[in-house]
Amino acid sequence: MIDEKKRTGASRQALVVAIDGPAGAGKSTVAKSVARQFDYTYIDTGAMYRSVGVLATEAGLALDDAVGLAALVGEMEFDFPWQGEELQTVVGARNLSRAIRSPEAAMNASTVSKVVEVRAALVERQRRMGQNGGVVMEGRDIGTVVFPDAELKVFLSASAEVRGKRRWLQMRERGQSAELAEVIAEVERRDEQDRNRAVAPLVPAKDAVILDTSGLSLEAVVDRLGTLVQARLRK
Repeated sequence: MIDEKKRTGASRQALVVAIDGPAGAGKSTVAKSVARQFDYTYIDTGAMYRSVGVLATEAGLALDDAVGLAALVGEMEFDFPWQGEELQTVVGARNLSRAIRSPEAAMNASTVSKVVEVRAALVERQRRMGQNGGVVMEGRDIGTVVFPDAELKVFLSASAEVRGKRRWLQMRERGQSAELAEVIAEVERRDEQDRNRAVAPLVPAKDAVILDTSGLSLEAVVDRLGTLVQARLRK
């Protein structure tokens, strides 16, 4: 389990780094690198919603069943342990890292995230995880809803074509087959659903640093965020 005890000493100065953006913008990869650079805890909130969708589907719950989904979330315990260089998503005793990375899991996550009861329960859990700082938390509403007072808010973006190709390459690395055009179309559908949902739509926080990663390397984006974190720590 993620340690939620109060931190002491110098770690009291540790920040909450909120990274938001659409699917495929590079949030997870960048957030992991920044978390390791500063020895912060990394929390993948998108994986939490994906896990709800996966377990709800397995249980035969409708993805708009507010009562059933709320009960399911109440029983879920999340952990994000490292396994070598790979971060795992573990719920209870199950490692869902692979199951939550399918296109279907992505769309189901977007659907369950529209259920007010699900979002309220997960937001409360996420706030507990990050209440003492020293975390890099990424998702779609971290800087706007979960931690509107975060010391550093960053909104990563990129064109749908670039993001779709990134996702397609990731799928190929996992041995999953898909047509590039369909993956790009799936990204565009997810964007539309996330931007237009009634609850916590995908928008940058007013005071977020907006960074388009389309033409940037991973190293360049990580360097930029590392510089921003250092600047906030000096303040």
